[in-house]
Amino acid sequence: MYDTIIIGAGIAGMTAAIYAARKAMKFEIISTDTGGQFLVSGEVLNYPGVMKTTGFEFRKTMIEQLGYNKVRVRNETVKDVRKSGKGFRVITGKGEYDTRTLIIATGSKARKLGVPGEDKFANKGVTYCSICDGPVFTGMDVAIIGGGNSALEAVDFMKDVAGKIYMLVKGSEFKGHEYLIEKVKNSPKVEVIFNAVTKEIKGDTMVSAVTYEKDGKVHELKVRGVIIEIGRMPNTDVFRGLVELDEMGHVKIDCHGRTSTSGIFAAGDCVSGSEYQYAISAGQGTMALLKAAKYLAGQK
Repeated sequence: MYDTIIIGAGIAGMTAAIYAARKAMKFEIISTDTGGQFLVSGEVLNYPGVMKTTGFEFRKTMIEQLGYNKVRVRNETVKDVRKSGKGFRVITGKGEYDTRTLIIATGSKARKLGVPGEDKFANKGVTYCSICDGPVFTGMDVAIIGGGNSALEAVDFMKDVAGKIYMLVKGSEFKGHEYLIEKVKNSPKVEVIFNAVTKEIKGDTMVSAVTYEKDGKVHELKVRGVIIEIGRMPNTDVFRGLVELDEMGHVKIDCHGRTSTSGIFAAGDCVSGSEYQYAISAGQGTMALLKAAKYLAGQK
């Protein structure tokens, strides 16, 4: 029987694990991958105490800190979580774990457009991660879909990689940080098309074009890559029925990181009200672990 099991190894989960190790708790951190949003982040310029880093370097630092605290991530996929006696049972593809408390830190995944050709050309010119797949399009024309920070960051990264960049923004303005907007506006490689509704992704074996509707007319752009950056959805399906979720599927928590189920806490991009910021996720991971420890003390 573990004191706590942390599900998810992004910054929220890893921070919770570091605090659990420092408190000498009996715990596990379980995750399909190690890094979460670090794996798809470019420059990081707004984390307190860190002047400038990248998702890759930040992940490396966090993994080193886990190692320093003798924490090992179990790279397993959680299939089910259920109440069991006075605690909970976490079932993965490799085994079962019983725990008195649970910390949900499963993050979020890319939101899909839902247009013809999107699934057909996945990994054949369609991607949701410029950092991961951008170099494949070196020197090629690409379309980046979205108008928020993730799309602006994708443009900032791709401007040194791609040929021509078309940015298709559904709304009439950007919704992101001013410094990113200025970078996009100042790049001669980028053509921004506002009020553009993506209709279809075309190709043969690989992407060759994307169509969009603007002012009642459908237009086509010849591109080799389509990078979709329209937001994220929480990875919380496995917890439906166990804790209360909001209308978008985020785990509802109070200011102490507590969920609707006693003994279960949550943190990071999977929780309601998330702003998708590393500093917030790290703080919530800390809060969730400390409150879980106090909960255990109260039970004793």
